[in-house]
Amino acid sequence: MNDEIAVVSWEIIGHDWAADMLRRSLLNRRQRHAYLITGAPSLGKRALALAFAKALNCEDDKIAGRPCGACRSCRAISRGHDPDLIIAKGENGAPLKIEAIRDVARLLALKPYSARYRIAIFEDFDLVAPQAQDALLKTLEEPAAQAIMILLASSPERVLPTIRSRAQAIPLRPAPLQLIKAALVARGCDEDRADLVARLSSGRIGWALHAIEDDQLLAFRREMLDELREIVAGKRLVRIKAAERLSQQVGKDKAALRDILEIWLTFWRDVLLQSHDCPVKPCNSDRADEIRSLAARSSAREAQGALVATRRTIEALATNANLRLALDALLLEYPGLE
Repeated sequence: MNDEIAVVSWEIIGHDWAADMLRRSLLNRRQRHAYLITGAPSLGKRALALAFAKALNCEDDKIAGRPCGACRSCRAISRGHDPDLIIAKGENGAPLKIEAIRDVARLLALKPYSARYRIAIFEDFDLVAPQAQDALLKTLEEPAAQAIMILLASSPERVLPTIRSRAQAIPLRPAPLQLIKAALVARGCDEDRADLVARLSSGRIGWALHAIEDDQLLAFRREMLDELREIVAGKRLVRIKAAERLSQQVGKDKAALRDILEIWLTFWRDVLLQSHDCPVKPCNSDRADEIRSLAARSSAREAQGALVATRRTIEALATNANLRLALDALLLEYPGLE
């Protein structure tokens, strides 16, 4: 059995145990109708779900050889044009609505168009309102024989217990820094850049791979850290204007604001560690001088307060919070004001 398992790689970085577990369920023909893959954003949840979808519908004769990556089904999933794979996600960063979930449930009740299973991947399911989550419950309780549901969530606690109890839990954890760095170097990234990106990733392999492929991601990070520097150095009016500017930039896109706050969260974590003279190299190692300077001007209590406030604002984005008011409150809470 172990020899069979090693036949084909799912090309999943940092979550080998999860890929092995799903592979064994296929080899033993004991796959479930529903799975709940949890972990931080960009941790690799979607990549694992797509690899599993390929394995489920791969046309290779041998189960141990799935996914082959070359058959019609594997190629269709890679291109994002498989009629039997449904990717359910909200529009413009908003959570899925109840009508969209009901539409997916109706599609799952139909026989597959040409594959072995009809598969639905629900992104950011923990951000979906409880009433909308509940719309999937009947499908989970009485699934069609050829239907597979894969729910992706950053926070399992925000998924209804009735949903959690009917899905196989797969909790992903951050990948080790050195593993991410090695994966980036293997893709042609130079050592220094790979080290910085690996530290910034906080174990999120999906984010790290995206960062080395898209220069705009790191450029956006630099811009947002420059913005944070101006905010902390500014007084009340400067901060209110910054909140207005940022709210106009993100519009109603909560995912865009979440990306900004995640960048600031890593910075405040570095400042807090520096405040305690922690010898650990900062995530934002290219901003070491700036971090030391801010830590010298602020107390550890202020740095921790900024960290907690930023995390609290990120959590508030899962609710109907007004983005402008949330930003106003956050920026006025940051250190530097009398």
